[in-house]
Amino acid sequence: MTSLFFRRRLSPASILYKSILHGGGEFYLLQGNMATEASFGICNCLRKFSSSTAARKVDFTDLTRPHTWYPHARKKSRNVFLHVGPTNSGKTYYALKQLESSSSGVYCGPLRLLAWEVAKRLNKSNVPCDLITGQEREEVEGARHKSITVEMADVTSDYDCAIIDEIQMIGCRTRGSSFTRALLGLAANELHLCGDAAAVPLVQEILKVTGDTIKVQYYERLSPLVPLKVPLGSFSKIRTGDCVVTFSRTEIYKMKKQIEAGGMHRCSVVYGSLPPETRTRQATMFNDASSNSDVLVASDAIGMGLNLNISRIIFSTLQKFDGVEVRDLTVPEIKQIAGRAGRYKSNFPVGEVTCLNADDLPLLHSSLDYPSPVLERAGVFPNFDLLYMYSRLHPKHGIHEILEHFMDNAKLSEHYFIANCDELLKVAAIIDTLPLSLHDKYLFCISPVEMDDDISSQGLTQFATNYSNNGLVRLREIFTPGTLKVPTSHTALKELESIHKVLDLYVWLSYRLEESFPDRELASSQKAICSMLIEEFLEGQGWQRPRTKRLTQKSRSISLISQETRQKF
Repeated sequence: MTSLFFRRRLSPASILYKSILHGGGEFYLLQGNMATEASFGICNCLRKFSSSTAARKVDFTDLTRPHTWYPHARKKSRNVFLHVGPTNSGKTYYALKQLESSSSGVYCGPLRLLAWEVAKRLNKSNVPCDLITGQEREEVEGARHKSITVEMADVTSDYDCAIIDEIQMIGCRTRGSSFTRALLGLAANELHLCGDAAAVPLVQEILKVTGDTIKVQYYERLSPLVPLKVPLGSFSKIRTGDCVVTFSRTEIYKMKKQIEAGGMHRCSVVYGSLPPETRTRQATMFNDASSNSDVLVASDAIGMGLNLNISRIIFSTLQKFDGVEVRDLTVPEIKQIAGRAGRYKSNFPVGEVTCLNADDLPLLHSSLDYPSPVLERAGVFPNFDLLYMYSRLHPKHGIHEILEHFMDNAKLSEHYFIANCDELLKVAAIIDTLPLSLHDKYLFCISPVEMDDDISSQGLTQFATNYSNNGLVRLREIFTPGTLKVPTSHTALKELESIHKVLDLYVWLSYRLEESFPDRELASSQKAICSMLIEEFLEGQGWQRPRTKRLTQKSRSISLISQETRQKF
């Protein structure tokens, strides 16, 4: 399918991006350039700590006062409003009403799907709103409002109103630092935090040192949620509006096949590896009473980001593999998923929840009765400037060693934990072999890549290698447009999903290294084709048992990375 090669030539200095410096804040990435919000002004630091002896007098691993990293926000007397309650309680609705009526504002969501939804809502309400995610920039003329993913939060701008949705994710071991950054760094007159009540004590404790005024508003669920005392037992009892929840792609398609074999129902599917556009279309089909799809089979990806008309949630299991081990679902996870049933003002005003097997019912019922455990710590992660200054003490170390050393020596207060950076370290181990600057290495490390996905990791490696060799990465060097096909097997579907991720990565890089990744439009169009082909597979063939024999030449042709290149990495 593809032809990969290297063009060796000198990389002119003009190709490399330039750093733009802002006073106060931390490192973040903007379209076409890299912007550094220096926590203490990196230029001043370079002058002040021009010698390693002077630098050693400052402990760059001291992360005990992260609120001081955001002097712009500290100049404001912020009014912070916590809107907390269960799923389907209207808490985000009331916060968005405040955003709509504000003179300027920003919505920070955990998912692109939520950012899309809010941008659409505000523009429909005649409030011009830009959409900004890691992979998208949709600017609306005259807009003073933005809907963004939380990682894109700009902590150098002033806002009248700001929203952080799903604030309880400050406790997430991988993404918690992005929510903490937004919480401490957004310079808004009003800051609205929406989420689980479990986050309230921690947020109050963290903001004691910021001088902000805090008010808490508790919300009750708008429609009843009824835990059933009887398990489903058999898929023959499935009915219209049901959502079966399981936690692997294989099980999702297996259950879809079993349900459809009864001849009474057609299933939509939603899971995390599907492109966001495909998830949205699958949800739309399920919600549309006139479509053939009346049952949903999904992973915990339905927990947030999609409006779904679900009558009954059915857990096929209450265990999942979290990337490390198979474990029971937590109380917040069970509540988040179960709460999707019985959406307010939907066709199913009363939600129900049960399990496939009777053995799981006690854990389900106890979790719904039990309050979510109170969060004790929020995630933090060193900004680029701290890592850069720390690297000056270890000039011979690559970014992998710098990250490891920093993590091992970081000092934290009792209210914070350092975010898990295992994925960054996996990228760093590869990127360190390339002749790139620390800025470039850091950029590739924080890019949205799944290193456990072979095609995704090979795509990133190839992009970084071509960039280090040429300063220019053309998409056609590793990808041949026009060769994508509708997958004919579960294996081919998984591979096409991976190709979509690599194209998504190219678009992400193109917004940060615009001159070096010039084929954004081509990558975006191929992403759209991937989504369309995946949708055709879902609507047509559905489940096919994965083959154990070697792929045919036809199936193998869909590969993004050529076999020759795969053997190099």
